[in-house]
Amino acid sequence: MKSISFFSLLSLLILLSCDSQKEEKILRLAHGLDTNHPVHQAMVHLGERLEETSEGKLKVIIYPSGQLGAERECLELLQIGSLDVTKVSAAVLENFVPEYKVLSVPYIFRDKAHSHNVYDSEVGKRFLTKGENYRLRGLCFYDAGSRSFYTKDRPIITPSDLEGMKIRVQKSNMAVAMVQQLGGSPTPISWGELYTALQQGVVDGAENNLPSFHTSKHYEVCKFYSFDEHTAVPDVLLIGTVTWNRLNDQERKWLQEAANASAIYQREVWAQAEDEALRVIKEAGVAVNYPDKALFANKTRAFDELFEEGSEASQLMHAIKEIK
Repeated sequence: MKSISFFSLLSLLILLSCDSQKEEKILRLAHGLDTNHPVHQAMVHLGERLEETSEGKLKVIIYPSGQLGAERECLELLQIGSLDVTKVSAAVLENFVPEYKVLSVPYIFRDKAHSHNVYDSEVGKRFLTKGENYRLRGLCFYDAGSRSFYTKDRPIITPSDLEGMKIRVQKSNMAVAMVQQLGGSPTPISWGELYTALQQGVVDGAENNLPSFHTSKHYEVCKFYSFDEHTAVPDVLLIGTVTWNRLNDQERKWLQEAANASAIYQREVWAQAEDEALRVIKEAGVAVNYPDKALFANKTRAFDELFEEGSEASQLMHAIKEIK
C-alpha cells in the first residue's frame, strides 16, 4: 500500500477544514445598546442557545454600541443583505413599516401583562410579518418597558409642565406628535448624541424607559424622572429577508426557537434591570415622581382616532384592545 506523503496529507486536511467551514454559518447582529443593557444580554442568550441547538452549525456574532451604525442605518443594511440581524425600537421601524405606528399610540397597553399577551398573540405575529414586503422579517419582541419623561431643571407633574421644554424624541412621527400634543417641543436626536445634548442644554430633557436612563448615565445630568408611562413601545428583533431566504428550513427553525427563548429570558432580566435602575438613580439623587397618568392619557386621547377606520392599522389597534 502506498504511503501518503506529507503534502498529500496537508492538502487533505485543508480540504476537510474547508468542508467543515462550509457547514458553519455566521449571522452578524448589530445594535446600538451598551453591553450592560438587558436587551444585549438577551441577544447573548440567543447566540448561546442557537449555537448549542445547531451544534455549532449556526452562530451569531454581535456588534453592540452602534459599531455598525444607528438603528435606521442597521435597518438599511438588513434590506440589502450587508447585515443579517438587528434590534430596533418599533418607533424607528414605523418609518419603514407604517403599521408599527400602532405600537406607539399613548396608553394603548393597559399594563405590562397586557403588552406581553399582545407580543405572544396572533396579533403580535401579524406585526412581525408586516415588514416582509420591505425585506424585514420580525423574529420576536423584546420588552422595552414604559417610556417616561426625565428632565434637568424641573419635574414633569402635569402636561402643562412640558410647555416651553425641548424634549428629545426618537426619529418617529408618532413620538414627535405625542410631545407636541402634550405641549412640549419635540427634538429628534440620535441616542448616541443625547448625553452631550443634555449637558450642553440643546434639550431640556428626554423620554425613555428606566433601564436606558440608567445604563446611558443620563441620570448624571437629569435629576428628575416622572413615571407618566405615556408609551410602552417594544423593541423588535429583525432579520433581513435576504438572509432569511438563504437559510434552510432547519436553520430557520433553530433561529426562531432561539429568538423565542431569548424573548422569555429578556423579560426576566428586564424586570431585574428596572429594579436595579430605580435603586441606582435614587441613590444618585434623582427625584422620582409619580404623576396622575390620567392627565396625560386624556391629553393624548386624539391618537385613538388617528387611523382610518377599516385600515390595517385600525384593525390592529382594535385587536390589541380586545386582548385580555
